[in-house]
Amino acid sequence: MPTRLDFLRFEFKYVLPADLRREVERELGYFMQLDPFVGGCADKKYFVRSLYFDSPGYEHYFEKIDGMLQRAKFRVRTYARSPGEAATFLELKGRHDALVFKHRAELRGATFARGSRDVAETVLACATEGPVLQRFRFERERRRLRPVMLIDYERRPYVSRYDHEFRLTFDDTLRATRTESLFPAPWENARDVLLGATIMEVKFRYHVPSWFHRILQSYDLRRQSISKVCEGMEVWQLHPDMEF
Repeated sequence: MPTRLDFLRFEFKYVLPADLRREVERELGYFMQLDPFVGGCADKKYFVRSLYFDSPGYEHYFEKIDGMLQRAKFRVRTYARSPGEAATFLELKGRHDALVFKHRAELRGATFARGSRDVAETVLACATEGPVLQRFRFERERRRLRPVMLIDYERRPYVSRYDHEFRLTFDDTLRATRTESLFPAPWENARDVLLGATIMEVKFRYHVPSWFHRILQSYDLRRQSISKVCEGMEVWQLHPDMEF
């Protein structure tokens, strides 16, 4: 099945402690089912790795912290723990008011050695030509973008039994590494982020079903404006006056 390269949807996030996550996930079982993609995966989860770019002044970080409704950031995403195990993509993800968008360009033939710091050059050489790559070229020069933070986590995805546009994911085991590499060197250590908690992401195009509203009310779940990469940067105590 071909990989979907473009998304436009609403995304709501909730942070759940472990015991509450188990209760909510059990309730969801009446209305949702595991995405068939994870049918053969251990513990019905898959691994996600993203290397985020930012400017020397951490403009993308502050755009999120300041709650700007028009913003975008670049990342390189893969689903592999080691080089060569899975496809890799350049992604542009951002927000237009309440809507979240994501556009991808596949990195065809890209090779990332462990500890390599030439990620941007590999992107420029291997990304599929198109609007995402064109904008990356422009923003890289304009903002002097470089890789700043690697975010890893494990994801368990669910799809609605009644509406294929309504999806939900549980992201846990979140870790952050301060590195410029997609596959860090052995001495580049990861730090835990939101230890013991799960980020529940609700993704939909048109509306949230009434049964999900009832679950939110039953467990008094409140949306949070949270960013995995911003949380990782704060764990590492990065500051805008620090040099790359």
